[in-house]
Amino acid sequence: MVSHNNGKAQSLYTGYLLKCCEKEIGFVSAGEQFLAGKVAVVTGASKGLGRAMAVALGSAGAAVVLTSRNVEQLTETATQVNAAGGQAVVQAADLTVEQDVHALGAAIRERFGSMHILINNAGVNLRKPVTDFTLDEWHYVMNSNVTSAFLATRECVPMMKGNGYGRILFMTSIMSHVSLPERTAYSASKCALLGMVKALALELAPEAITVNGISPGPFATEMNTPLMQDEAKNRQFLSSIPLGQWGEPKDIGQLALYLCRPESNFITGTDLLIDGGWTAR
Repeated sequence: MVSHNNGKAQSLYTGYLLKCCEKEIGFVSAGEQFLAGKVAVVTGASKGLGRAMAVALGSAGAAVVLTSRNVEQLTETATQVNAAGGQAVVQAADLTVEQDVHALGAAIRERFGSMHILINNAGVNLRKPVTDFTLDEWHYVMNSNVTSAFLATRECVPMMKGNGYGRILFMTSIMSHVSLPERTAYSASKCALLGMVKALALELAPEAITVNGISPGPFATEMNTPLMQDEAKNRQFLSSIPLGQWGEPKDIGQLALYLCRPESNFITGTDLLIDGGWTAR
């Protein structure tokens, strides 16, 4: 026998589900400009996954500040962002140099006043045995992958506070969960980013700024071109991916876009694997 109170609770729950369904139907509508009026910064936006995420944000109506050291490639990205419906702004910077990052922040404040989304994507990889690594090479990887993300986050967070909405995404890697030989510096740097994700998620939660990592597996990007062009290594990698193929950058773009939606506001302090099943083995 169901009590009156239980029946009322069930009715309320059913109503809640119907509202969720209405929102879900809206979620899949094509061409929705849900980021109109929002300002995003994408580091390492000159190519690969950074370009794919910038274009995805632009397709939802965001103004996207594109930054890296390569102006020519950033200009190519800007063309694609604008074509997708966004507003692209090119701001060249070496994100390992504090003065460059300050200049980036000053340009954003002057043009927009505030911002809402930061994607820390800039990074490098050096593959070699640990005994062959020089200290300069170690610093190069750590500065490019970790220090750049720290500097960009420190610069951008003050412009994100007080908006009632914010998203910070760190491009981590499956190499922060599992690893391979000759990835000592790269894996160490990506594990450091996971720590930043967790700490910042707690620190920025009162500002309604969510912080998450995205851990890509093998994707068909310029960084992985040497592996893809080596027939033996390419075959080895493909055999390790249950789906049997390299990931496409556009898939990362769509995941990043979802994490910037209002519907993702309860996701924070975690890391999302997108790896074709690699880490499920």
